[in-house]
Amino acid sequence: MAIYVGLRVRSLFGSRLLKNLWTGLFILIAAGYPVAEALSHRTGDRGLSALIFLGYCMLPLLLYLILTVLAVDGLTGLLRLTGAVSRETVRTPRFRTGRLVASLAIPLVVVVLGAVNHRILRVHEYRVEIPRRSAPAGEMTIVFMSDLHLRDLVPNRLLDELTDKVNARKPDLILLGGDLLEGDRRDENTGRYERAFRRMSARYGILAVPGNHEGYHGAGLGGFLERSGIRLLQDEAVAVGGSLVVAGRRDSRSRNRKTVADLLKSARPDLPVLLLVHRPKEFDQARAAGVDVQLSGHTHHGQIFPVNFITALQYDLSWGHLERGGAHLFVTSGVQGWGPPVRTVGASEIMVIHLVLR
Repeated sequence: MAIYVGLRVRSLFGSRLLKNLWTGLFILIAAGYPVAEALSHRTGDRGLSALIFLGYCMLPLLLYLILTVLAVDGLTGLLRLTGAVSRETVRTPRFRTGRLVASLAIPLVVVVLGAVNHRILRVHEYRVEIPRRSAPAGEMTIVFMSDLHLRDLVPNRLLDELTDKVNARKPDLILLGGDLLEGDRRDENTGRYERAFRRMSARYGILAVPGNHEGYHGAGLGGFLERSGIRLLQDEAVAVGGSLVVAGRRDSRSRNRKTVADLLKSARPDLPVLLLVHRPKEFDQARAAGVDVQLSGHTHHGQIFPVNFITALQYDLSWGHLERGGAHLFVTSGVQGWGPPVRTVGASEIMVIHLVLR
């Protein structure tokens, strides 16, 4: 399909020079993402950030180039079929130029807007009531973040903004839903990420669960978490402030993963239960096991249109808040995206959940 699109756009240029220039540019677009991925995982040189950023953007640019060319071809065929335009009109330089401009400008505008959208960090707040059981009545403010995908490409500006927005909410508890670090380079300097987490303030600290990307770091992740002041829950349940049980579950790809029911056997039965798990799956099983609130990430809400339709079909919830049978499921689209720093669906976000115990 990509080859067809490259040739289709090439045919719209008038001169051989422009055709050849387009061929070279199209090869760069097609190669951009794999080159950026290779550079990102093999070098710690932040001076290459701009090049890596552009390379990552080539993947959505190629996708939208394909979709746009197919749409323009389809529209042209429809106009021909209905007699709205003649064959002679379609072959005129003016009509061909219009098709060319549309085919190139629309993908570029969409990707630029998506890159801007990716940079804007939003805070979405929710307020839900759950039975307090024997816990004292009151309210807990929980900051929930997932899919930070921290890497060399992340600017210090984002780390500072993230810290400021978290602390401004004065949370009782900070929960991290996995995929904290991106990639598999062992030599990455994580000091600036660790300092950002240590600057975050919460009454009961920071708890986290592993995501699928944590598996890429192996034993090296433990030191990062310890230096960041983050406690990792791996099929563990802990009581927080005598008001809430937080159960942290391993990622679904982990071996010997406990069921939610087994995980909660060691938990206090007289407190409401919050389940922290990377992927938003098995919500009904969690409800049946006594979970009041489940927090998940992983989906990015698709991140790149039309992938959001796939995540909507694959998971219980692709993004947002769902209440079912008195239990609540929250799925965040993540602080950052995976791979391309572009969001054409959803938002880069922090979730703040005001949990009212009644």
